[in-house]
Amino acid sequence: MSQQGCDIGLIGLGTMGRNFVLNLADHGFSVAVYNRTAEKTKDFMENEVGPRPIQPGYDLPEFIGLLRRPRAIILLVAAGEPVDAVLRELLPLLTPGDLIIDGGNSHFTDTNRRGRFLAGRQLDFMGLGISGGEAGARHGPSLMPGGSREGYDRVLPMLEAAAAQVKGEPCVTYLGPRSAGHYVKMVHNGIEYGLMELIVETYDLFKRGLGLTPAELAPIYDRWNREELNSFLVEITAKIFTRQDDRTGRPLIDLILDKAKQKGTGMWTSWDAMDLQVGTPTIDAAVVMREMSGFKEERQIASLVLAGPSPAFTGDREGAIDRMKNALYASMIATYAQGLALLRKASATYGYGLDLEAVARIWRGGCIIRAALLEDIRTAFKNKADLPNLLLDPRLGQEFLSRAADLREVVQMAAALGLPAPGLMATLSYFDAYRSAELPANLIQAQRDFFGAHTYERLDAPGAFHTEWEEE
Repeated sequence: MSQQGCDIGLIGLGTMGRNFVLNLADHGFSVAVYNRTAEKTKDFMENEVGPRPIQPGYDLPEFIGLLRRPRAIILLVAAGEPVDAVLRELLPLLTPGDLIIDGGNSHFTDTNRRGRFLAGRQLDFMGLGISGGEAGARHGPSLMPGGSREGYDRVLPMLEAAAAQVKGEPCVTYLGPRSAGHYVKMVHNGIEYGLMELIVETYDLFKRGLGLTPAELAPIYDRWNREELNSFLVEITAKIFTRQDDRTGRPLIDLILDKAKQKGTGMWTSWDAMDLQVGTPTIDAAVVMREMSGFKEERQIASLVLAGPSPAFTGDREGAIDRMKNALYASMIATYAQGLALLRKASATYGYGLDLEAVARIWRGGCIIRAALLEDIRTAFKNKADLPNLLLDPRLGQEFLSRAADLREVVQMAAALGLPAPGLMATLSYFDAYRSAELPANLIQAQRDFFGAHTYERLDAPGAFHTEWEEE
């Protein structure tokens, strides 16, 4: 710590907070820390800090006194009311020019509200999306900051040092004003939901359809990860299938209850996509399936009374595995396409000024959705910054088209076996809808005009029209 005080402060010594502090300190920055529970601060200082330049504050006034002015403070506490509670406690201790950085998964509207409130008190505020989990926080996450450019520039050296590095480039960049950072992180998580759902659908088809065991699945996903499907999520999927349960010696995956939880960011993505009228059906399906997984007891009852086809695959297994790989890759392209199309619309609507090439760049390392595919996505936006959809990029569009037949085969297989694959199915429908010059929405509009006099447009004349569909 310099004589003037610590470079930055951090409040919240949970898993992410502790690891991010250690990351910053290992890069030479002095950090003051505070946690509402003093015992946690003491344990951290005694057992994890060692000789690093980290100073504890056991109450907020002591913590604030450790910081160099103007102060910069990161909050890594649970989203929602806990953030507001910390801000209320901090306010009397802060002075104009201090910078507060919310590093949690806050809803972007909360970030806008807090930013306006703090600006009225001459305090700067930044919403900082952090992705990468425990390991990312410790060794290099993807960082998604939004707020004032001046606030970002103040902490730029620290963020660039702590972020993951890919090809010599830090996985952090200034994204835009107000809640731009938290919005990008929200959509990142929505894409994450979609990719995870697609992967688990291939797992289910392999397990219940082809009858493959975890020991047989592990090398398949490991091979995929060394090919075009190279990504963090495919990598960890392969590793999960190799883990044996310490208590029983059985594959651990076979002992995990099939109820998936969620913290809400996927739902937020779907909600705002609907508000902005952007289709994100793969992400929507992923959210629905997490909700469906929660009805375990009801599903067990339904399985006894609602009959379906036998999920026993009798065809060419090796061919099915290859088709599954192609279907997953095509669906991954479409899932990124949906998320980035939402970012494009949100940027225009909310005035973020997002650079989607930069977004793809900072997602290449550290974060949960990092994948080799992001290099091609970055190139697509570098070649055409206003690209409306990744499927219209010549390279990525062709990559999808070359695998579309396999995606259709896999969807047909899932339907024939009676195995749920809504992510894959929704992706195929998204593609078919997007490539359709005509959709049956003309009948929807006729129906709306019939029962509600909502009018319709015509192909052969401008203006709005209404018909009395039932003549007296």
